[in-house]
Amino acid sequence: MTALVVRQDNLGDVLLAGPAVRAVAAAGEPVAVLAGPRGAAAAGMLPGVDRVLRWCAPWIDPEPPPVHRDDVRALVDEIAELAPSRALVLTSFHQSALPMALLLRLAGVEWIGAISEDYPGSLLDLRHRVDGDPPEAERALSLARAAGYGLPPGDSGRLAIEGPLPDVSGLVGEPGYVVLHPAATAPAREWPVHRCAEAVARLSDAGHRVLVTGTAADRELTAAVAGDRGADLGGATDLRELAAVLAGADAVVAPNTGPAHLAAAVGTPVVSLFAPVVPAARWAPYGVPTVLLGDQHAPCRDTRARVCPVPGHPCLSGVGAGDVVAAVRRLGAVRRAA
Repeated sequence: MTALVVRQDNLGDVLLAGPAVRAVAAAGEPVAVLAGPRGAAAAGMLPGVDRVLRWCAPWIDPEPPPVHRDDVRALVDEIAELAPSRALVLTSFHQSALPMALLLRLAGVEWIGAISEDYPGSLLDLRHRVDGDPPEAERALSLARAAGYGLPPGDSGRLAIEGPLPDVSGLVGEPGYVVLHPAATAPAREWPVHRCAEAVARLSDAGHRVLVTGTAADRELTAAVAGDRGADLGGATDLRELAAVLAGADAVVAPNTGPAHLAAAVGTPVVSLFAPVVPAARWAPYGVPTVLLGDQHAPCRDTRARVCPVPGHPCLSGVGAGDVVAAVRRLGAVRRAA
């Protein structure tokens, strides 16, 4: 029998579910992960995952597709064919697990657990509640533990991905570099472009070689940020290659975005340019040395806005290039002392 773990949103959210997935896998059953299109590639990199199913949940995706009966029926049929023995539905605090629980019931899943403040009726067998404001990885792991799953001996609960990683020496050159990743899935979370470019120049002046990463869709942005002082890797890597680039970095500078969590998953320290539209306590890079930059009490705090609602983007525009250079220096000292 197969255990099913559901996490339907972004790359970083799926990576943060990794410890919970490993706890389920430690029980000995094969594990399938049902992920959305934005997180499916990351799901395939998690230790303990035997199969990845992909489906876009219209109540979770930020650009949801229309709801079609045939599309929903196809998912129900796919899960019914998989016939999982149990299912855990992982969600963020502002998402409901109940629509997915209903579809799992229609697919014949007999036991379902989820975190839910809403009354679940007969949709959940385990209705788990979480107190306080724990990091997202710990929140998900608490559900797995409530369902009877625990991490195996020696597993620290940090983020992780399956190795080995590809050889990217042809892209990065010699060891010793800093990565700056300027893009995020929501504009409200991005550091202004001119600040990113200034940081590349100031890091270069401080003796760092700087690689600027991004997807193919980010090429205009990465070129502008890299300028003539950094190396532009926009569109040059797939996800596993990006992981390898991040793994070789002395530090990664990034907003609250998937690659920041990918850096944490490969053990690289992070300078986190964190817009407080969501709580840093939940979504800051987990389990690695991190310097958090950005005004966490700015007016946009906890709005979950995708586009900055405050003129001038004050939460991040006040962070200067010198602040980033100092943060990279601080992380280097931490790493040398470890």
